Order: sequence, then structure tokens, then C-alpha cells
Amino acid sequence: MANGAIVDRDHQAQTGGTGQEADLNKWLPVTASRKAKWWYSAFHNVTAMVGAGILGLPFAISQLGWILGIVSILGSWLITFYSLWQLVELHEAVPGKRFDRYHELGQHAFGEKLGYWIVVPQQACVQAATTIVYSVTGGKSLKKFFDLLVPSANGVRQTYFILIFSCLQLVISQTPNFNSLKGISLLAAVMSIWGSHNHNLITYGVRSHSTGGQIFDALNALGTIAFAFAAHSVALEIQATIPSSSQKPSKKPMWRGCLWAYIIVAFCYLSVSISGFWAFGNAVDDDILVSLEKPRLLIAIANLMVFFHVLGSYQVFAMPLFDLLESFLVLKLHFTPGRALRLIGRSTYVALAGFIAMCIPFFGGLLGFFGGLVFASTSFFLPCIIWLVIQKPKIWSFHWVASWVSIILGVMIAVFAPIGGLRQIIVSAKTYKIFS
Repeated sequence: MANGAIVDRDHQAQTGGTGQEADLNKWLPVTASRKAKWWYSAFHNVTAMVGAGILGLPFAISQLGWILGIVSILGSWLITFYSLWQLVELHEAVPGKRFDRYHELGQHAFGEKLGYWIVVPQQACVQAATTIVYSVTGGKSLKKFFDLLVPSANGVRQTYFILIFSCLQLVISQTPNFNSLKGISLLAAVMSIWGSHNHNLITYGVRSHSTGGQIFDALNALGTIAFAFAAHSVALEIQATIPSSSQKPSKKPMWRGCLWAYIIVAFCYLSVSISGFWAFGNAVDDDILVSLEKPRLLIAIANLMVFFHVLGSYQVFAMPLFDLLESFLVLKLHFTPGRALRLIGRSTYVALAGFIAMCIPFFGGLLGFFGGLVFASTSFFLPCIIWLVIQKPKIWSFHWVASWVSIILGVMIAVFAPIGGLRQIIVSAKTYKIFS
């Protein structure tokens, strides 16, 4: 809850709890339904990860080179696999309590106020940045689809396609809760796997020829790779939808789903990044689908599949934001929970995210900037810090060493990657006309 104490939401829902708070939990999108199965976790996590980030991985390799690029992707996969396991384990770190939201776990680790303000700004930035980037991706993919199949539509501005995407989100965003998204998320997960592999991919080395350019490109690439591992910001919220008891804790089905999701992620990420760079070398675009032209029908379908994927995955990241927004409106501003509040609050957010996407549709720069700025924290090192605070592993034990290695690498990405992303945005902005 917004700045509220951590509560046992399951117990409140069953016993009536604290009155208004218990009733609110039955309405908020994260805790309204706890009937999810392990495979819900699998396709929610696939949907959350195999999104816009995968389209930028060939571009990231072109900035880092073959060896450093592949090592960075594999290293990020391994670190985030470990930190995701930590979050799943910590969901019920206190017997009788469930930390349904990332900030509730932060409050338990760092204290109510400090924990809230450490986690919420970062988590909200991750989710907001993802919805903005997905708006750009959806608009670009839809435009590419029509450009390939309807040549007469080539003159239509990308802005209009982003607007179409945002209008569709206005409708989908009225979905009541996470479990109501299961059909949309399953479709999105299938589209992400299908769309990322229907490519007929046929001077390697880094893109830039100057030392300064290579450094900035490498920093941007690290942020782009970090962006591809975004599921941690919604992991606890996904786990909150799974039923739990002392005999059958939620971490077992949740981790089973995560394990399958990460296997799928490894296959998709490596195949797309390697084949994309192999086909186009250092001339690959920041969005691999933009580089592809033939066979026209196949590439058009692949773009359409990506459009459908981000249409669904947008909601996986937006739902915790809606939960936070609606908690604030009800608890702090004393609005009455209901359809009117949901319609106005969510529609306002979707419209704002769409407007920002139309103003700064710089795909490659946005991935690098946001990937380093906040994704590195929520996925790479914040779970490890929380683990050290709560679990207190012995010095030089496996978990102590693994956590500190992840923290050091994650902090380095968070500090330096935004510099490369910002530079990429500035370079792209030089030739850009707003609302073009």
C-alpha cells in the first residue's frame, strides 16, 4: 500500500482484516485474485522479458563486438536468474506474511519509510519506461507491417501508429486484475517467441571507429542488455496472484514457472542476437525488425506478432503501476473504488505514456538510458542487497559472494550505461522532427 505498513493480505482477505484496507485489496489489480497456476507465472515472465528488449540485442552486439556482446548477455542472464530466485524466496520470508509488492519487501528490509522511497521510485520508473518504450515499439512495428504490405501507406507518420497503439491500450487497461490478463499474456508470450524467430536472416566488429564512440556505444549496449531483463520489477506482483499455504508455499509453483521462462528467454535472446548480428553485422538497426525487408510477407507477419506481443506485455508492467496509482487515490485522496476511478486514472496514465512516446521515439537510446538508470537496480543488485539485509548470509559463503558480485556489476551498469544511452538519444535527436 502507498506508504502503508506491511500486512498479511491473505489473512485480511479471509478475516476482514482492517476493514477498508481488506476491501481495497479485493479490488486492487495485484491482490484481487489469487488463483494463478504455475504456468501463469511462466507466460507472465516470458511476456515481461521477451519484449522490446530482445529487438535491440543484435544492435548491442554491434556496439560491443562478438565476444564481449555474447559474454554480457550470458552474464546478465546468469545474474538476473539468481536475483529472481532471491525475490521468489523472499516473497514469504516472514511466516504468515506475503510481500505482494516490491516496495513491501523493501519496507521489511530497510524500514517502512526508507524502504518505500528506495523501491517505489525505481520500480515505478522501470514500469513507466517500459510502457513508453513498448508504445514506441508497437507503433514502429505496426508502421513497418503496413509499409511492407501497403506501400501507399509509407507516408503515414509513425506518430499515428503510436496513437493507434495507445488507443488500444485505453481499452485493454480496463482489465480488472492480473489474472484477468492471463489470456492476453499467453497470447503475448506466444507472439514474442513466434515473432522473434520468423526471420530469414542470412564487416563485423564494433560500429564506431573512434575510441570515444566505442566507449559510449559500449555503455549504451550494457544498458540495452539490462533493459532486456525487466521481469524483476513485476515478479512479486506476479507471485502474489498464486495461492499459498504452509503446506504449499507459492514459491514452488512460481519458481517452476520462472525456470521455464528463463529457459525460453535464453533460447530467444541468444538466437535472435547472434543471428541478427550475423546477418547485418555492424549495420544492424537498433530494432532488428527495421533491418529486415525480405521476404516481405514473412517480415510483415513478424512485425505484426511483435505488435501483438507488446500490446499484451504493456499491461503486465502497467498493472502494478495501476495498483500503486489506485492505492494512492483511494487511501490518500479518498476516492471511492469503482469503475469510474479505474477508467479515469488508467486512461490518464495511458494517454500520458503515449504522448511521451510520440515525442521521443528513440528506441535504441531509450533502451540504453532506462536500462542502465533503473533496470540495473531492480533486476541486478537491489534483490541482492535486500537478501543480504534479511537473510544475513555468512561472509564468504556462496550467497554472500554471489550477491556482492551482482551488486558491484549492477551498480557499475547503473552508473555508466545511462551516459551511453543519453548520448544515443542526443545523436538521434539531431535528425528528428517532433511528431514525425
